[in-house]
Amino acid sequence: MDDDAIRQLLHRLARVHPSGGSVVERVAIVAEGSGSDSVFEWMFAHGAQAEATPPPAVRHGLHEAGWRTIGAASPSAPSRYILPAGALD
Repeated sequence: MDDDAIRQLLHRLARVHPSGGSVVERVAIVAEGSGSDSVFEWMFAHGAQAEATPPPAVRHGLHEAGWRTIGAASPSAPSRYILPAGALD
């Protein structure tokens, strides 16, 4: 994909972030098809940062051990990326 096509795609997928930039969901980019690798490369070249994910909630009680095993695997990729203000201009 060329720069203009990537900008148009991100304009369509991005939402306003409280930082003044834009936020884009990883799943939305991947759902667009085979050009997602070039979109991620473009975003990182233009200052995108992976959004920090909150730590898992600590559970206490009788069934604590059972809760740890459910969904214990953390995602290998962040779910959202934040682009700085002006990156899509």
